[in-house]
Amino acid sequence: MQNKSLTVGTFVLAGLALFMAGLILIGNRHEAFARHIDYYADFTNLAGLSKGSKVQVAGMDAGQVLDIAVPASPQARFRVKLRVSENLQGLVRADSLATIGTQGVVGETFLLVHPGSSHAPAATPLFVLPSKEPMDLSNLLDQGQGLITDVDGAVKDADGLLKQTGGQLGTTLANANTTLTNVSDVVVGLKQGRGAAGMLLQDPALATQIRQTMTNVQQASADLGQVTNKADGLITDVQSRNFPQKFDETIAVVKSAASNVDAGTRQIRQTIEEASVPDENGATPGMNIRESLSNASTATANVADGTEALKHNFLLRGFFLHRGYYDLTGIPADKYRQDRLFTNQANYRAWLPGAELFQQNSNGEEVLSAHGKTLLANALAQYGESVVGRPIVLEGYSDVDGPANQLALSRGRAVAARQYLLNHFQLNSSNLGAVPLMNLPPSGFGHPTWDGICIVVLKPKG
Repeated sequence: MQNKSLTVGTFVLAGLALFMAGLILIGNRHEAFARHIDYYADFTNLAGLSKGSKVQVAGMDAGQVLDIAVPASPQARFRVKLRVSENLQGLVRADSLATIGTQGVVGETFLLVHPGSSHAPAATPLFVLPSKEPMDLSNLLDQGQGLITDVDGAVKDADGLLKQTGGQLGTTLANANTTLTNVSDVVVGLKQGRGAAGMLLQDPALATQIRQTMTNVQQASADLGQVTNKADGLITDVQSRNFPQKFDETIAVVKSAASNVDAGTRQIRQTIEEASVPDENGATPGMNIRESLSNASTATANVADGTEALKHNFLLRGFFLHRGYYDLTGIPADKYRQDRLFTNQANYRAWLPGAELFQQNSNGEEVLSAHGKTLLANALAQYGESVVGRPIVLEGYSDVDGPANQLALSRGRAVAARQYLLNHFQLNSSNLGAVPLMNLPPSGFGHPTWDGICIVVLKPKG
């Protein structure tokens, strides 16, 4: 009887443990135990954004789309209600811009909120964030077709201008030849005594004057002949170089290229129209492909989120700690300070002051300076090639006035340092984390407060 009671008790305890594990997993997946803040954003075109889509703040998963209000008129806009985790409130300012993006070309659609500037006030709950409409692919195709049409028109105008110029040149040369012929006939008639001018030549009194005039006419004829010879030489040189033929060939090549571009554009449009034909349920192939990719992306995200929840769960966390580390994305600051994996005295730490790392740009925003990039690179390079496969955390600190400003600035510093090291050393993004710790480092490291960056290279488990 006692063994039976012990068995029943063990079974009940195991059931309660499984129930609590499932409750914690579900709560972590949907962030049921986290605090959130709701905002609004207005869009004319949703570009596939739907209820339940992800919301990211500065590239970090922050919540989801709660609701989409349909406008009552064509002039109105869709109102999107979004939820953001409270620990990212310091990044959402009154000038934060909300945009609609996709993961890849046809990936899952999500709502991205860009961090605001440090001098703008924090966005209050239910604040309507400024928004930017997504880019439409069909508009780009229409603009390309218009550009091709303009190029074709310019080529046709150039062809007509060349033909007109060639015709005028031929007419001018023909007129010059006729004039030379007429002058030559007049000179011959004068010498032979024909016409009134020839008769005047028989008068002895005018003989000297007429002869002088004839001499002048002959000299003018000779000069005109030289000009004609030069014109003939110029025309011969132009013809010998095959300029007219080259002009025609060039125009033909340009026309052929314009025709090929126009044919390619028509083929692209035809392919798009064929791919847009709806099936028997009224859904286009593009919609089906987008839905399939979205479902696959959602399933992958669910598996990743479930695995991440298991990593942080108190029942299974020891397994991942023994392995060495877990995903460094999204670790809360208070949990980070209490985790012995990150506060281990054996970890490598490099403390870098913010005054030597950052500077103000023309907009008054804080950015990494050239000297600061050199300090970051040298601080990480001193550990050698072993850092390539090691987990690294960028701790951000700021001692400005106000908790909200400290959170925003420390978060921005950690993200900026992480992005630079990620690109400079070609590191694995899953091995590089960024944690904003305001102005309070973990205890036991000789820094009660800090303003800047601390690079933490975790020591692998033995």
